[in-house]
Amino acid sequence: MHSPYTTQNLSLTSWVWIDQEALTASHVSPLRRPATKASFAILRPLRHWLNEIEVRNPKLAHRLCQLIPAECPFERDVNFLGRKLFHIPPMCKLNPLYEEVVSLRFRALCYLADECGEDVTPYC
Repeated sequence: MHSPYTTQNLSLTSWVWIDQEALTASHVSPLRRPATKASFAILRPLRHWLNEIEVRNPKLAHRLCQLIPAECPFERDVNFLGRKLFHIPPMCKLNPLYEEVVSLRFRALCYLADECGEDVTPYC
């Protein structure tokens, strides 16, 4: 007789992320939905395409690591006579494809480090 906690009786589950905002927005009338979600829906195919790129070529991986910066190049402090006047925030996060591009760079770095055994510190 098997215990109810054996692996024969356990079902496999996976983590599923549900966007609560999108879930609640689907139950709201179309007149009340925020315009920002709908405006970025046209980028969904491009997001999907970027997420589906598999880095399996060292030349491509090196190119991606060179083209995609590790830090936002626009963020900086503006100084005058040794005093900080103001700070320019990272504008990269305003890019609607920011997460996908950073993820692509990370996959390229992982490929170079794990599969090719290369030192990736020049790209950091």
